This record gives sequence, C-alpha cells and structure tokens, in this order.
Amino acid sequence: MRELEQIVEQLESGDLSLDKSLKQFEKGVKLSRDCQAALTDAEQKVQVLMNSGLKDIAPEDLENQ
Repeated sequence: MRELEQIVEQLESGDLSLDKSLKQFEKGVKLSRDCQAALTDAEQKVQVLMNSGLKDIAPEDLENQ
C-alpha cells in the first residue's frame, strides 16, 4: 500500500518524464489490483468466519444479551 501511495505522489508531482510516468502508472494499476484482490479475499474470509460463528449461537443465547 505504501508503494502505491509513493507512486501517486510521484505522478501528482509532475516531475517524471512521460515514459517514467507511464511505467509508474502501469505499476500503480497492478498494485491497486493486487490490493483489491487482497481486500476481497479478506472480506470473504471474514464472511465465512461470521457465518460459522453465527451457526454456533443458539437463538436463546441471543435473547439473553
């Protein structure tokens, strides 16, 4: 994530050549996709854990809280 932030800062500064900007942009897109995939994976794991945990709770346990 930090590397992606650095790329954004470099691109926003306007100090890079066009060629370097394009390479950094491509790298940023790849990093962004990787981050999105990791986030999706983590969300799915949380969902599985939440679903598993809810199955173990009896309805009467919820009423007592």
